[in-house]
Parts: sequence; C-alpha cells; structure tokens
Amino acid sequence: MKDVAKPILLSEHAKEQLCHRGATEEEITETILSAKWGPAELGRMECRKEFSFNKERNAKFYKRKQVRPIFIEEKEEIVIVTVYVYYS
Repeated sequence: MKDVAKPILLSEHAKEQLCHRGATEEEITETILSAKWGPAELGRMECRKEFSFNKERNAKFYKRKQVRPIFIEEKEEIVIVTVYVYYS
C-alpha cells in the first residue's frame, strides 16, 4: 500500500550508502513519492526512478542515473533499508 503521508526515514546503512553510491535523500524521497512500488526480496518493497545526471563518476561520463531504494512500509513510517544506483 502506498501511503505518501508517512515520514520517510533512512536506516544507518542507507545513510552510509548514499555517498558511496551517489544518491541523495531528496532523490530517494522523490522516488518513493512518485514511482510505482513493487515487491523486493525478504518481504521488502522497492521502486525505481531515473534522473538526468550528465556528469562523470569514477572517470566515466553518464547521462542518467536510476535510483532504487529498498524499503519497509511500517505502520507509522517508511524505512529505507538500502539504496542502489545504476548509471547509464
């Protein structure tokens, strides 16, 4: 069930992964609020959203990046467990 009125919180692991993988909290929030949710492993949920990037990352230029948060929808909040970022 998609309830955008709930607060979106990041686990410590997800916070650590943000800079390593190149996502921002704003991108994660936008993805959760606007993308279609689907099931992920271990009873979790996921969604994906593509963003314009047009920058270098690890000495390679990419036009786009896709942000894929993995999360749990709890009664009072949405908890981001981790986030994956794909560049193309």
